[in-house]
Amino acid sequence: MIYIKTDEEIELIRQSSLLVGKTLAEVAKLIRPGVTTLELDKCAEQFIRDHKAIPAFLGYSGFPNTLCISPNSQVVHGIPNNLPLKDGDIVSVDCGVLMNGFYGDSAYTFCVGEVNEETKRLLQVTKESLYLGIEQAVHGKRVGDIGHAVQEHCERHNYSVVRELVGHGVGQKLHEAPEVPNYGRRGTGPMLKSGMVIAIEPMINQGSKNILFERDGWTTRTKDGKMSAHFEHTIAVRPGKADILSSFEFVEEVLNNQSK
Repeated sequence: MIYIKTDEEIELIRQSSLLVGKTLAEVAKLIRPGVTTLELDKCAEQFIRDHKAIPAFLGYSGFPNTLCISPNSQVVHGIPNNLPLKDGDIVSVDCGVLMNGFYGDSAYTFCVGEVNEETKRLLQVTKESLYLGIEQAVHGKRVGDIGHAVQEHCERHNYSVVRELVGHGVGQKLHEAPEVPNYGRRGTGPMLKSGMVIAIEPMINQGSKNILFERDGWTTRTKDGKMSAHFEHTIAVRPGKADILSSFEFVEEVLNNQSK
Protein backbone atom coordinates (compact mmCIF):
# COMPACT_ATOMS: atom_id res chain seq x y z
CA MET A 1 0.00 0.00 0.00
CA ILE A 2 1.50 3.34 -1.10
CA TYR A 3 0.29 6.25 1.03
CA ILE A 4 -0.22 9.65 -0.55
CA LYS A 5 0.55 12.36 2.03
CA THR A 6 -1.37 15.58 2.54
CA ASP A 7 0.50 18.89 2.38
CA GLU A 8 0.27 19.09 6.19
CA GLU A 9 1.82 15.63 6.57
CA ILE A 10 4.60 16.52 4.14
CA GLU A 11 5.45 19.58 6.26
CA LEU A 12 5.72 17.36 9.35
CA ILE A 13 8.04 15.00 7.44
CA ARG A 14 10.06 18.05 6.37
CA GLN A 15 10.49 19.08 10.03
CA SER A 16 11.74 15.60 10.91
CA SER A 17 14.01 15.49 7.86
CA LEU A 18 15.51 18.91 8.61
CA LEU A 19 16.28 17.76 12.15
CA VAL A 20 18.15 14.81 10.61
CA GLY A 21 20.18 17.28 8.53
CA LYS A 22 21.00 19.33 11.62
CA THR A 23 21.98 16.16 13.51
CA LEU A 24 24.34 15.15 10.70
CA ALA A 25 25.87 18.64 10.93
CA GLU A 26 26.54 18.13 14.65
CA VAL A 27 28.24 14.83 13.79
CA ALA A 28 30.23 16.57 11.02
CA LYS A 29 31.75 18.92 13.63
CA LEU A 30 33.31 15.91 15.40
CA ILE A 31 34.52 13.80 12.47
CA ARG A 32 38.32 13.67 12.47
CA PRO A 33 41.07 11.06 12.89
CA GLY A 34 40.92 9.57 16.39
CA VAL A 35 37.22 10.02 17.10
CA THR A 36 35.24 6.82 17.65
CA THR A 37 31.98 6.10 15.89
CA LEU A 38 30.40 5.52 19.31
CA GLU A 39 31.26 9.11 20.28
CA LEU A 40 29.50 10.31 17.12
CA ASP A 41 26.50 8.16 17.97
CA LYS A 42 26.19 9.55 21.51
CA CYS A 43 26.37 13.11 20.18
CA ALA A 44 23.57 12.40 17.70
CA GLU A 45 21.30 10.76 20.27
CA GLN A 46 21.67 13.68 22.68
CA PHE A 47 21.03 16.25 19.94
CA ILE A 48 17.90 14.48 18.72
CA ARG A 49 16.48 14.11 22.24
CA ASP A 50 17.31 17.76 23.05
CA HIS A 51 15.02 18.67 20.14
CA LYS A 52 12.14 16.63 21.59
CA ALA A 53 12.44 13.89 18.96
CA ILE A 54 13.17 10.16 19.07
CA PRO A 55 16.13 8.45 17.36
CA ALA A 56 14.37 6.37 14.69
CA PHE A 57 16.98 3.65 14.33
CA LEU A 58 17.55 2.98 18.05
CA GLY A 59 15.79 -0.32 18.77
CA TYR A 60 14.42 -0.61 15.22
CA SER A 61 14.22 -4.38 14.65
CA GLY A 62 16.77 -4.62 17.44
CA PHE A 63 19.36 -2.17 16.05
CA PRO A 64 21.41 -1.06 19.08
CA ASN A 65 22.27 2.56 18.22
CA THR A 66 21.04 5.94 16.99
CA LEU A 67 23.20 6.10 13.85
CA CYS A 68 24.23 3.61 11.22
CA ILE A 69 27.93 4.42 10.75
CA SER A 70 29.73 2.57 7.97
CA PRO A 71 33.43 3.25 7.31
CA ASN A 72 35.31 2.45 4.10
CA SER A 73 34.23 -0.93 2.70
CA GLN A 74 31.11 -1.07 4.86
CA VAL A 75 28.10 -0.23 2.68
CA VAL A 76 25.39 0.52 5.26
CA HIS A 77 24.03 -0.46 8.69
CA GLY A 78 27.40 -0.36 10.45
CA ILE A 79 27.10 -0.51 14.25
CA PRO A 80 28.96 2.28 16.14
CA ASN A 81 31.90 1.05 18.21
CA ASN A 82 35.04 2.15 20.06
CA LEU A 83 37.41 1.89 17.10
CA PRO A 84 38.87 5.31 16.22
CA LEU A 85 38.52 6.63 12.69
CA LYS A 86 41.81 7.02 10.80
CA ASP A 87 43.20 9.64 8.45
CA GLY A 88 42.14 8.74 4.90
CA ASP A 89 38.97 6.90 5.93
CA ILE A 90 35.53 7.67 4.56
CA VAL A 91 32.48 7.12 6.72
CA SER A 92 28.81 6.94 5.79
CA VAL A 93 26.50 8.27 8.50
CA ASP A 94 22.80 7.39 8.17
CA CYS A 95 20.34 9.02 10.56
CA GLY A 96 16.59 8.92 11.14
CA VAL A 97 14.29 10.68 13.59
CA LEU A 98 10.66 10.38 14.65
CA MET A 99 8.98 13.68 15.50
CA ASN A 100 5.31 14.68 15.57
CA GLY A 101 4.39 11.17 14.42
CA PHE A 102 6.44 11.25 11.21
CA TYR A 103 9.90 10.03 10.23
CA GLY A 104 12.78 11.75 8.49
CA ASP A 105 15.74 9.90 6.98
CA SER A 106 18.99 11.07 5.38
CA ALA A 107 22.61 9.99 4.97
CA TYR A 108 25.96 11.57 4.06
CA THR A 109 29.40 10.11 3.44
CA PHE A 110 32.24 12.08 5.03
CA CYS A 111 35.98 12.25 4.47
CA VAL A 112 38.17 11.73 7.56
CA GLY A 113 41.31 13.85 7.36
CA GLU A 114 43.13 13.69 4.00
CA VAL A 115 41.37 11.32 1.59
CA ASN A 116 42.87 10.35 -1.77
CA GLU A 117 41.45 11.80 -4.99
CA GLU A 118 40.25 8.41 -6.26
CA THR A 119 38.04 7.95 -3.21
CA LYS A 120 36.82 11.56 -3.29
CA ARG A 121 35.70 10.92 -6.86
CA LEU A 122 33.53 7.99 -5.68
CA LEU A 123 31.81 10.30 -3.18
CA GLN A 124 31.29 13.00 -5.80
CA VAL A 125 29.75 10.65 -8.37
CA THR A 126 27.52 8.98 -5.76
CA LYS A 127 26.22 12.35 -4.60
CA GLU A 128 25.66 13.46 -8.20
CA SER A 129 23.69 10.27 -8.85
CA LEU A 130 21.40 11.05 -5.90
CA TYR A 131 20.40 14.38 -7.44
CA LEU A 132 19.99 12.82 -10.89
CA GLY A 133 17.63 10.29 -9.30
CA ILE A 134 15.73 13.08 -7.56
CA GLU A 135 15.26 14.84 -10.92
CA GLN A 136 13.22 11.81 -12.02
CA ALA A 137 11.01 11.79 -8.91
CA VAL A 138 8.15 13.72 -10.47
CA HIS A 139 4.44 13.03 -10.89
CA GLY A 140 3.75 10.68 -13.81
CA LYS A 141 7.16 9.02 -13.97
CA ARG A 142 7.96 5.60 -12.52
CA VAL A 143 10.26 4.24 -9.85
CA GLY A 144 12.41 2.62 -12.56
CA ASP A 145 13.20 6.09 -13.94
CA ILE A 146 14.89 6.99 -10.64
CA GLY A 147 16.95 3.79 -10.52
CA HIS A 148 17.92 4.10 -14.17
CA ALA A 149 19.26 7.63 -13.65
CA VAL A 150 21.37 6.56 -10.66
CA GLN A 151 22.66 3.39 -12.34
CA GLU A 152 23.53 5.02 -15.65
CA HIS A 153 25.56 7.81 -14.03
CA CYS A 154 27.51 5.54 -11.68
CA GLU A 155 28.22 2.80 -14.20
CA ARG A 156 29.36 5.39 -16.72
CA HIS A 157 32.07 6.27 -14.19
CA ASN A 158 32.93 2.56 -13.72
CA TYR A 159 31.32 2.21 -10.30
CA SER A 160 28.78 -0.45 -9.36
CA VAL A 161 25.33 -0.29 -7.81
CA VAL A 162 24.39 -2.42 -4.80
CA ARG A 163 21.30 -4.51 -5.60
CA GLU A 164 20.23 -5.96 -2.25
CA LEU A 165 19.60 -2.63 -0.49
CA VAL A 166 17.16 -0.01 -1.76
CA GLY A 167 15.41 3.25 -0.96
CA HIS A 168 11.84 3.28 0.37
CA GLY A 169 8.72 5.22 1.20
CA VAL A 170 8.78 7.35 4.37
CA GLY A 171 5.92 8.54 6.56
CA GLN A 172 4.39 7.34 9.79
CA LYS A 173 6.62 4.30 9.33
CA LEU A 174 10.36 4.47 8.68
CA HIS A 175 10.07 2.06 5.76
CA GLU A 176 6.94 2.14 3.62
CA ALA A 177 6.09 1.11 0.08
CA PRO A 178 7.37 1.48 -2.56
CA GLU A 179 10.89 0.12 -2.63
CA VAL A 180 13.17 2.45 -4.63
CA PRO A 181 16.09 0.53 -6.19
CA ASN A 182 19.18 2.37 -7.42
CA TYR A 183 19.06 0.47 -10.71
CA GLY A 184 16.32 -0.23 -13.20
CA ARG A 185 14.75 0.42 -16.58
CA ARG A 186 13.00 3.58 -17.62
CA GLY A 187 9.22 3.41 -17.59
CA THR A 188 9.02 0.43 -15.21
CA GLY A 189 7.94 0.01 -11.61
CA PRO A 190 5.23 1.75 -9.58
CA MET A 191 3.85 5.03 -10.89
CA LEU A 192 5.05 8.15 -9.03
CA LYS A 193 2.20 10.36 -7.85
CA SER A 194 2.22 13.81 -6.28
CA GLY A 195 2.22 13.46 -2.49
CA MET A 196 4.28 10.28 -2.36
CA VAL A 197 7.25 10.65 0.01
CA ILE A 198 10.30 8.48 -0.64
CA ALA A 199 13.90 8.15 0.47
CA ILE A 200 16.30 7.92 -2.46
CA GLU A 201 19.66 6.54 -1.32
CA PRO A 202 22.34 5.45 -3.79
CA MET A 203 24.79 2.90 -2.32
CA ILE A 204 27.66 2.79 -4.78
CA ASN A 205 30.82 0.67 -4.76
CA GLN A 206 34.29 1.38 -6.11
CA GLY A 207 34.65 -2.21 -7.26
CA SER A 208 32.19 -5.10 -7.54
CA LYS A 209 28.48 -4.69 -6.72
CA ASN A 210 28.62 -7.83 -4.57
CA ILE A 211 28.23 -7.43 -0.82
CA LEU A 212 28.50 -9.57 2.31
CA PHE A 213 26.31 -9.52 5.41
CA GLU A 214 28.31 -9.77 8.62
CA ARG A 215 27.49 -12.03 11.55
CA ASP A 216 26.20 -9.13 13.66
CA GLY A 217 23.07 -9.31 11.48
CA TRP A 218 23.36 -5.67 10.38
CA THR A 219 26.66 -4.60 8.85
CA THR A 220 27.01 -5.00 5.10
CA ARG A 221 30.34 -4.62 3.33
CA THR A 222 31.74 -4.91 -0.16
CA LYS A 223 32.84 -8.43 -1.03
CA ASP A 224 36.09 -7.22 -2.58
CA GLY A 225 36.97 -4.85 0.30
CA LYS A 226 36.84 -1.73 -1.85
CA MET A 227 35.25 1.54 -0.78
CA SER A 228 31.50 2.20 -0.78
CA ALA A 229 29.64 5.53 -0.58
CA HIS A 230 26.06 6.37 0.47
CA PHE A 231 24.02 9.57 0.20
CA GLU A 232 20.30 9.86 0.96
CA HIS A 233 17.53 12.45 0.80
CA THR A 234 13.87 12.20 1.76
CA ILE A 235 11.77 13.83 -0.99
CA ALA A 236 8.15 14.49 -1.88
CA VAL A 237 7.03 13.70 -5.41
CA ARG A 238 5.53 16.76 -7.11
CA PRO A 239 4.53 17.74 -10.65
CA GLY A 240 7.51 19.08 -12.59
CA LYS A 241 10.09 18.99 -9.78
CA ALA A 242 10.57 16.96 -6.60
CA ASP A 243 10.52 18.71 -3.23
CA ILE A 244 13.64 17.76 -1.22
CA LEU A 245 12.53 17.57 2.42
CA SER A 246 15.91 16.79 4.00
CA SER A 247 18.96 19.03 3.60
CA PHE A 248 22.75 18.80 3.25
CA GLU A 249 23.09 22.57 3.74
CA PHE A 250 23.76 22.31 7.49
CA VAL A 251 26.43 19.64 6.94
CA GLU A 252 28.11 21.49 4.10
CA GLU A 253 28.21 24.75 6.06
CA VAL A 254 30.20 22.90 8.75
CA LEU A 255 32.49 21.26 6.17
CA ASN A 256 33.09 24.55 4.36
CA ASN A 257 33.98 26.30 7.62
CA GLN A 258 36.42 23.50 8.49
CA SER A 259 38.19 23.82 5.14
CA LYS A 260 38.81 27.58 5.49
